[in-house]
Amino acid sequence: MAAQCCCRKAPGAEAAPARPPPEPPPALDVASASSAQLFRLRHLQLGLELRPEARELAGCLVLELCARRPAPRALVLDAHPALRLHSAAFRRAPAAAAAAAAAEPPCAFAFAAPGPGPAPPPPLPAFCEAPGAEPACCPLAFRVDPFTDYGSSLTVTLPPELQAHQPFQVILRYTSTDAPAIWWLDPELTYGSAKPFVFTQGHSVCNRSFFPCFDTPAVKCTYSAVVKAPSGVQVLMSATQSTYVEEEGVYRFHMEHPVPAYLVALVAGDLQPADIGPRSRVWAEPCLLPTATSKLSGAVEQWLSAAERLYGPYLWGRYDIVFLPPSFPIVAMENPCLTFIISSILESDEFLVIDVIHEVAHSWFGNAVTNATWEEMWLSEGLATYAQRRITTETHGAAFTCLETAFRLDALHRQMKLLGEDSPVSKLQVKLEPGVNPSHLMNLFTYEKGYCFVYYLSQLCGDPQRFDDFLRAYVEKYKFTSVVAQDLLDSFLAFFPELKEQSVDCRAGLEFERWLNATGPPLAEPDLSQGSSLTRPVEALFQLWTAEPLEQAAASASAIDISKWRTFQTALFLDRLLDGSPLPQDVVMSLSKCYSSLLDSMNAEIRIRWLQIVVRNDYYPDLHRVRRFLESQMSRMYTIPLYEDLCTGALKSFALEVFYQTQGRLHPNLRRTIQQILSQGLGPGAEPGGAAADSEPGLLLGDEAPSSAISLRDVNVSA
Repeated sequence: MAAQCCCRKAPGAEAAPARPPPEPPPALDVASASSAQLFRLRHLQLGLELRPEARELAGCLVLELCARRPAPRALVLDAHPALRLHSAAFRRAPAAAAAAAAAEPPCAFAFAAPGPGPAPPPPLPAFCEAPGAEPACCPLAFRVDPFTDYGSSLTVTLPPELQAHQPFQVILRYTSTDAPAIWWLDPELTYGSAKPFVFTQGHSVCNRSFFPCFDTPAVKCTYSAVVKAPSGVQVLMSATQSTYVEEEGVYRFHMEHPVPAYLVALVAGDLQPADIGPRSRVWAEPCLLPTATSKLSGAVEQWLSAAERLYGPYLWGRYDIVFLPPSFPIVAMENPCLTFIISSILESDEFLVIDVIHEVAHSWFGNAVTNATWEEMWLSEGLATYAQRRITTETHGAAFTCLETAFRLDALHRQMKLLGEDSPVSKLQVKLEPGVNPSHLMNLFTYEKGYCFVYYLSQLCGDPQRFDDFLRAYVEKYKFTSVVAQDLLDSFLAFFPELKEQSVDCRAGLEFERWLNATGPPLAEPDLSQGSSLTRPVEALFQLWTAEPLEQAAASASAIDISKWRTFQTALFLDRLLDGSPLPQDVVMSLSKCYSSLLDSMNAEIRIRWLQIVVRNDYYPDLHRVRRFLESQMSRMYTIPLYEDLCTGALKSFALEVFYQTQGRLHPNLRRTIQQILSQGLGPGAEPGGAAADSEPGLLLGDEAPSSAISLRDVNVSA
């Protein structure tokens, strides 16, 4: 059997780590229908066949479980209406594996040969049975019930004689179509237009449509997978080990560390690799690979090394990055070993740097130590944002870090004004009501208010290096587990007993409980004076454009060369102008005369802000630039904000005209979202896109709903 390593170390290169002692039941999660508290999930195995022509995934899932108490009547898993379950079966673990309390070697999967007629069945598992062993599997009854609009519950009846702590397996065969976790792209939606493309996006609760699971961050396990794909399609997964078995035409993956279900990720398409460091490579379509390589070569290792100096060893082996087509619905996702990032960000160097460093930070905060429920998402995002800024300070300097922080906090206060200070989503500990999609909790408070609390904790101990030492100890203690806020705060006070003696958790107005449960802005914000050399010019230029007389102010402003500014400076300046829109028409005319041509040559993060100013001020002379921008963009983050602005003003017919001309180049999910925006903007009875557009099915992510008054530019949508 010829095996070629395609991205990571070969299986068996290292001994598997010792399994931890039995852990307590996971935290309750209102977003999960599962019976996760009754079982210990030891390992899961996936046999997957990608069928891009049918936009279908055929799967076989083998769950290795132990019951926490005797005779559980049923196993309940999170599932989704997009999943069609073909069969369920039970298999006892072999005596040797049960006695050793160890997982079996990965099973093989048999894939049906393609042919004419109906679609072949899902893969079949093939176990290595000992001679004379009992029949391997017996069928199980199952039913699927409604749960929420983002999922179903799958109840599998178990044999009555099952003993506590007795290892067993449940085998589920299924197909998944139109799943919100699985994004199928026709070749024309990729840069190279050569091959079909597919990727998964599990955050927050989408992976229950990828495979039945305990879809809660409170449950972690190791996993392995065998994937069959069309010839010539490269498959990658968020795994520590990966090989391609040429004779079988399948990819094999293994993740040796426990991860929650939402971090099991897959991508397949016309992807090629290039090394950018001793433990990192980028994967991208061939036409993008040189750009991705040139922008990140050497840099990722620098960021990883800085993070290791601060927070201890990198635990995941490799750190690879795959650049996805513009249809990727967020900016970046911290899948272990394999960060997913949207290729559109490649033209915005500073945003690329920050987004990749943020995902690097998640390797410690979010992936190694995970929030146990989505109600405390700040435990991942707030800590990752703090760690990102510590890494950025070490590698790019304090001034740049303060500029980026000022830019994000500016957006936080903008969001605060739109929502109101009593908005419940501005709490760090958000109460998730049953049926509410946790993706709706993804907002700037999760990131920036969470960051401010972590920064406040670092200031209490008086020395950032001492706080780094605490976070290193916190990761070491809780790695590969899921935590609640009390775990973090108890560990903090135990690490700094002098602060506990001073009752810092109860300081008037800054109580830890108030940080967690009060609505409104952060109780304290960081000192950003080290970035004043970069933020002062922005404030000065903004003040010039709001001063009178306009002629004199415009003359003074035009003498300032913003082409030499950093991207975050220009973006912050344009955000301030956006906040003040609509502006007087003579001001907009002068701004256009001064900056429009210059901004045309800058990156998309800057251009979209200028074009939003154009739209919000109904400035018709620059409307052709808006059209040109939308004709060239297929990304959610660069299209939806403009369509939202176009449909809230006097330019609805223009928006509809551009959409008619460009809809064929948009992913069906994005097309559906824009159709909803246009329908709301055009009033009742309007159906933009017509019957032809509506014939394409599309599923919205929870955070894709277009009805929010908060523009997507205000939200850091790096997970």
